[in-house]
Amino acid sequence: MSQPDRTLLTSSYDYELPKELIASYPANPRSSAKLLVVDRINATITHSNISDICDFIPKNTAIVVNNTKVIKARIFGRKKSGGKIECVVIKPFEDGSFLALVRGKVKVGDRLFFEDNLSLEVLELLDDGSRKVSFFEGEAKIGFAKLIEKLEKIGHIPLPPYINREDEKSDETNYQSRFASNAGSVAAPTASLHFDEELLGKIRQNHKLYELTLHVGLGTFKPVEAENIEEHPMHSEYFEIPTETAKLLDSDKKILCIGTTSTRTVEYYDRTKKTSGECDIFINPQNPPKRADMLLTNFHLPKSTLIMLVAGFVGLDRTLEIYKEAIEKKYRFYSYGDAMLIL
Repeated sequence: MSQPDRTLLTSSYDYELPKELIASYPANPRSSAKLLVVDRINATITHSNISDICDFIPKNTAIVVNNTKVIKARIFGRKKSGGKIECVVIKPFEDGSFLALVRGKVKVGDRLFFEDNLSLEVLELLDDGSRKVSFFEGEAKIGFAKLIEKLEKIGHIPLPPYINREDEKSDETNYQSRFASNAGSVAAPTASLHFDEELLGKIRQNHKLYELTLHVGLGTFKPVEAENIEEHPMHSEYFEIPTETAKLLDSDKKILCIGTTSTRTVEYYDRTKKTSGECDIFINPQNPPKRADMLLTNFHLPKSTLIMLVAGFVGLDRTLEIYKEAIEKKYRFYSYGDAMLIL
């Protein structure tokens, strides 16, 4: 009887990470983070720093970045009874309602109250534990733009759970990339967090930057629970690709994607030619990248779709070897951690 393909098994993407390697705060300055460079042609690994990334990016490479902006999506309030409640706003629906996570027991029709005259009504309890809700200022229903204004005043940056601390004032800057201009994410495209203005100035001397938008949802942190990765219900996230970036993707120019979010958007466009909508592509060794030539990314959670995306570039065994070496060399992992450049 033949053995199952290891690249299809979720358990194949597991690894042990010492807790002390989970970064609670970013490198300061940003560009002082460590950089592990994987050269696929020469099968080498080089240890460097983000500040020296220009030494590794091939000439004539275009760079694609995600300009999404993290919103202060986490708010604290109370029920009518006075019980405390926590809500994370995930994304708007076309009908004017919103997808949200609500911590605390609620039922359809419940009204929850927050600061600044903001409230929500629970419209639907969804199967995955999330809630469909409407937001109000007083008794007037409000849309996305007005809600963003409210969240800016009363909300908190929704740090990933593994950071394991409350958000601080510094996170409002640290958990936002230098490209952030289009509000809508509940998680940062973390590879972009490594760039400061000085480094960007150096990069722009030799490479053109192209922007796109993918609003990152909480699904990005969701572990794959199916035994076979192909049975994982991939989350979808709203994306937009400007005309200039679409022209680049239609060309044969080499591209470096900054982050998994840029990569997924590029790959979704390559397969569908859609420039906006919901992106739900799952890149992995069974569905490897076709248009993205290179990738800058952080080190990701075990059994996550993100480590599977990395394996789509370099293969499963090579990914596990790289992660083992990164752990031995004390690289810092996850959102505020160090980075890997795949060439």
